[in-house]
Amino acid sequence: MTELSLVPRLRTEIAAFLRVGGPLIAAQVAQMAMGFFDTLMVGRVGPVELAAVAIGTGLWHTLFLFALGILMALSPSVAHLHGAGQSGRIAPLVRQALWLALLLGIICFIALRHLEPLLVTFGIEPTIIPITSEYLHALSWGMFPVFVFMALRLFSEGIARTRPILLVSVLALAVNIVANYALIFGHWGFPAWGAFGCGVATALGMWAGLVTMLVILRVDDRYRFYALFQQWDWPNWRELRPLLILGLPIGIGLFLETGVFAAVALLLGTLGATAAAAHQVALNVAAMTFMVPLGLSMATTVRVGQALGRNDPRAARFSGLTGIGLCGLFMALMALAMALIRHEIAGWYTRDTAVAMLAASLLQLAALFQISDGLQVGALGALRGLKDTRLPMLIVLVAYWVLAFPLGWLFGIRWQLGPAGPWIGLIIGLSSAALLLNLRFWQLSARLVRDNPGHPNKV
Repeated sequence: MTELSLVPRLRTEIAAFLRVGGPLIAAQVAQMAMGFFDTLMVGRVGPVELAAVAIGTGLWHTLFLFALGILMALSPSVAHLHGAGQSGRIAPLVRQALWLALLLGIICFIALRHLEPLLVTFGIEPTIIPITSEYLHALSWGMFPVFVFMALRLFSEGIARTRPILLVSVLALAVNIVANYALIFGHWGFPAWGAFGCGVATALGMWAGLVTMLVILRVDDRYRFYALFQQWDWPNWRELRPLLILGLPIGIGLFLETGVFAAVALLLGTLGATAAAAHQVALNVAAMTFMVPLGLSMATTVRVGQALGRNDPRAARFSGLTGIGLCGLFMALMALAMALIRHEIAGWYTRDTAVAMLAASLLQLAALFQISDGLQVGALGALRGLKDTRLPMLIVLVAYWVLAFPLGWLFGIRWQLGPAGPWIGLIIGLSSAALLLNLRFWQLSARLVRDNPGHPNKV
């Protein structure tokens, strides 16, 4: 390949990122919209149902993300094989991942149907517990299809085919909204099931996503080339073991990250209803802006993995740094917007003056960690592309549970800084994670370039 100057190389790389990452970003937004419409629609039934779904969502999301993290080893593994031109090895690997997906689905199905004792232990209000249990029981039937779909989605990501993922996500969202309308409120002759209906609707959306993905795999020649289902493979420990070794640290890292935000929410809850409500506003805004770097991070995993698969560490390093830079740049723009119109944003969420004022104050702090949040998720995506997951997991553990949460408690409760305290802790934790994860990628990718001096200037 001819040598390229930096600017054309960067332009080419960004275009590739947008092709792969654009649909992933939109798919993440569609996935988040599911939760938004669940909350919006079940909230019209009553506060008890809304609380039940909120608690249930927190529980199943935490469990789901841990299990999904294990499965996420598939994307960089497929990307490496695709980049190396070893397409024949992809189908057997995906078939093993499907067995793993079924196992994770069974575990989550059983777990979601036996969480009532945990709700009692947490001291959840007795009127909420049975409704939460009903919601989780209904939703549990979606665990089988959602993990099988995710395995197929991660395969599709690994070969850089991301547009079908967007199509499936939008269709699943549409099914979820229509089913919510019918089953929560009892329209079109269906029973008014409230929170239980919300769980059924979510499960139906998951089934719709899987069925649509299977149809696409069947009719699209670019997928049929891989012959995923042309033969039957029993579980093979030799194939599954590398996926588990790579994926378990990802799952634990996602669990640690989800857990610290849940713990901060509980910490804010001890400071009163106004503090908890303002925190939820700021966190929701931060979660929405995070969808873009999250999608870019997934694209970074694919670009880095494919480059390393074709034994081009320079291109892998360039792709990783480009992805991290795009994540940081977008979040810098979001930080500026969040700081400038924080009062207007808070006003969109609530008419309560006290909540809006405090939320605007917390949005200032949220703006401070936007750049760090973008840089850390970008670096995580790049490191996954290098199949480096163990040390990043330890970095996340230290950043969130040795720094962020203890310091948040110290500032907010012990030193009585109030709701700002936990957010300052999050800023310190996320900034530490961003620094250490980027340092890790910089050093590891530089070492790979030194050890493989070929491919002088490939994109």
